[in-house]
Amino acid sequence: MPREEYRESLDELRADVESMAKTVLDQLSQALDALERDDHGSAREVIDGDERVNQRYLDLEGDCIDLIALQQPVASDLRFVAASFKILTDLERIGDLATNLAGYTLAGSSEVISEGRIQNIGETAYNQVREAIDAYVDADPETCRAIAERDDELDALCQNASEAVVRELIASESDRWEIEQLLDDVSRILLTIRDLERVGDHAVNIAARTLYMNDSDPELIY
Repeated sequence: MPREEYRESLDELRADVESMAKTVLDQLSQALDALERDDHGSAREVIDGDERVNQRYLDLEGDCIDLIALQQPVASDLRFVAASFKILTDLERIGDLATNLAGYTLAGSSEVISEGRIQNIGETAYNQVREAIDAYVDADPETCRAIAERDDELDALCQNASEAVVRELIASESDRWEIEQLLDDVSRILLTIRDLERVGDHAVNIAARTLYMNDSDPELIY
């Protein structure tokens, strides 16, 4: 492959990662909206769209393998391809988490969710992913470090929400049948919170890969 064509292939990979990230962010946004509005039709669209995300991931994974195997990139180029490969994996898993959220919508709505307790967490997690991808595209190490530092905020939101849900369950004066219903509801809410926290973790992973890609700095890699 001529050098110019090789550079174009690297640029295309960056653009393809950004494009897949946009698709995944759209999936996540739609899943959060479906959860808030108890919109089963929109939730099913998210679940149906997961196959498209998975196929895109496999296609781009193949592109990364071809670049490494056929072009044998060295130094910064190798770090870029390897980081992009790992970022694609994080994006695919965020897509899976969006599908989980859609599944929780189909399983049943919740007063706790409709009251808006989850929306702040979801918005924070979404913004972390969006900023991490922007940092990847712009090769911005400072934003990567800021994303990692702010992750504690999302963790605290998740912990506070989980504790509040459990406290409300304990304080409930419902009868046995209502308690059983509440337990199902609470379990779904706690799973929702857990999955949104994982979305944030993947955003930190993306930031870490980007930091390593640009600075050869392993400080955020874990």
